[in-house]
Amino acid sequence: MQGRTSSQSHPYTTPWVSLGYSTRFIFRYPKVLSLSMILVVATGLLTWLGTYESLAFIDSLTGNFFVHPPEAAHFWSWPLVWGWTGLRWLFIIVSRVIAFYLAFLVAYCLTTPGYVFLSLLAGNRYTGQAREGEASMSLVGICVDLIEGVKIGMVGILVTIVALLLNFLPVIGQATAFLLYVFYSTLMFIDFPSSRYRWKLGQKIDWIKKHRNQAFRLGLLPAAVSMIPIINVFFMALLFPLFTVHTTLNYLSIEDRC
Repeated sequence: MQGRTSSQSHPYTTPWVSLGYSTRFIFRYPKVLSLSMILVVATGLLTWLGTYESLAFIDSLTGNFFVHPPEAAHFWSWPLVWGWTGLRWLFIIVSRVIAFYLAFLVAYCLTTPGYVFLSLLAGNRYTGQAREGEASMSLVGICVDLIEGVKIGMVGILVTIVALLLNFLPVIGQATAFLLYVFYSTLMFIDFPSSRYRWKLGQKIDWIKKHRNQAFRLGLLPAAVSMIPIINVFFMALLFPLFTVHTTLNYLSIEDRC
């Protein structure tokens, strides 16, 4: 197998393809690189447009509440001003994170067939065994990919709601919410290589449960990047093809298709 490192040749170590190898792998094959660049542009535009429209809608719901602060004519009014300021910043942070994540989920659903094809290209160049047992490419298959993408998008909405509620618990809540985002990020990327074998949502979740350590490693960086305000739109769009290829190569390696 091309992607195993020296440490992966040991019979007792878990197969793993490094992120550095995945990066070099993309630049090694022109078709993989070209499709990655197209998907970067498509994902970035869709996410930016969705975030912009979502924020405009959310801001319209608050009206002028956060436009004009309460007057601090007397010292006993200061707690009201402090409370308004804290609530305003909390609203800005939470609304931006939610708007980005929802917009990104929409972009993810719409571009799923493209990323499935990217995963297919990468897998075929990584190992010929990836073709064994794969479903044929067809219009019906593309529709199935879209439906599976919508399912995972709905799971993402549920994860976002649960994570929002968990954030009200100090420390433990934030840590648990981050773990949810990590494993959900893995679920998004596992969707692409497993779709060529027409795996259902339950099979993908079972795979993550079975390979918890690898799933955590695969989802850690995407989850961390997605939670950085403002620049997350740019970086997630830029890195999404890389994460897709990285997950694909590791999925094939773990599934012993090399």
